[in-house]
Amino acid sequence: MMDLLDLLHQTMSSPWVYLAIFTIAVLDGFFPVVPSETAVITAGVFAASGAPYLPAVILVAAVGALVGDHISYAIGRGGGTRLLDRLPPDGRRRAAVERARRGIAARGGLILTVARYVPGGRTAVTLTMGAIHYPRRRFLAFDALAAGSWGLYSALVGYLGGMAFEQDPLRGLLLGLGLALTVTLVVEVVRWLGRHRLSGPSVPTTAPVSRTPAR
Repeated sequence: MMDLLDLLHQTMSSPWVYLAIFTIAVLDGFFPVVPSETAVITAGVFAASGAPYLPAVILVAAVGALVGDHISYAIGRGGGTRLLDRLPPDGRRRAAVERARRGIAARGGLILTVARYVPGGRTAVTLTMGAIHYPRRRFLAFDALAAGSWGLYSALVGYLGGMAFEQDPLRGLLLGLGLALTVTLVVEVVRWLGRHRLSGPSVPTTAPVSRTPAR
């Protein structure tokens, strides 16, 4: 365990850590199994002891996330559009795409920002936004806000854990990851409640016909 902590200390004190965080954040934009949030939280934990530099961690994480999201958007705009054009016009998938298109057109910024905190959610949203040709300038503006808030949140969560356990970075990392997991669960519960409330109980469109016995 001490060897692992020493390795983490050496890694986090190296100037190359910023390039590593940037690269991981970029890859996570279109390859969501890459643990960008974990990397940023870890850097935030060690930033509490002085290295790496917290503002730089926030900046490179946000810029990397922004670049990765635009790559995902470009992938959706290229291949995704052709796939959507092949969908049957009266099929369920086409109807689902049209619902997503209307939702993103009405609340694209909110959807993009919330999806940033849902595992795998941001990739699905950015691909869809590209596929339906969501305006690129609006995407840039909303995604800059989403990526910036995510970089700030992830780094500060780790930093708070590092401050709480300054002499024990492992516990600080566990605390930071626990806080991030809690926020993710809260977001998922809110989304589930929202879908459940919107679906609601099915209401019959016509009143039931009473059958009176013939006399």
